[in-house]
Amino acid sequence: MTIKLHCFGESGNAYKAALTLALSGQTWEPVFVDFFNGAGRTEEFRKLNVMGEVPVMEDGDIVLTQSGVIQDYISSKSGKLGGKSAAERREVLRWMFFDNHKVSSQAGMLRFQMNFLPEDKRNPDVIAFIAGRLAAAFKVMDAHLADRDWLATDELTIADIACAGYLYYPEPFTFDRADYPNIDRWLDAIAATPGWQHPYDLMPGSPADRA
Repeated sequence: MTIKLHCFGESGNAYKAALTLALSGQTWEPVFVDFFNGAGRTEEFRKLNVMGEVPVMEDGDIVLTQSGVIQDYISSKSGKLGGKSAAERREVLRWMFFDNHKVSSQAGMLRFQMNFLPEDKRNPDVIAFIAGRLAAAFKVMDAHLADRDWLATDELTIADIACAGYLYYPEPFTFDRADYPNIDRWLDAIAATPGWQHPYDLMPGSPADRA
């Protein structure tokens, strides 16, 4: 049965789920959500996800929301990308929680503030504050990757996919790979994994489509 992922290309959280599906070898198809024209607020979509957010995954009768839950489900179903032991699984989850709190939450807000809000509504104080928090998280990741290839275990896991979810997007959000050489190397290693695709190639919907 083909898994359906309700998503759009500009969503970093949807990209985490889509890339996990792709790299775990699952059969899946994207279902475009026209988020910027209000599709997430429709009654039909709210029946899928009361939160009005993407991603939403449908696998037969199973409907899941929130990228981390979807990633966990996919890794459990496929037996891939989740660690080889209970201890490794805990380390995977540790970095996924770090991402949710310190990385994606900040990167998503910052990227939205700097690129998708009308210019007259962009708050420079908010941008500076979020940028500072995000830079602190990147320093932690860069230091951790100084003597290792992957964040959680000795191979690629959903923790890497989660923490990298926003970092391939071209829109400016104060992240420069040159400032973090270990993150830069790590991102290249993820992108070299068979099946990897850029978010705008993996999912429908990009700023160019709305230009």
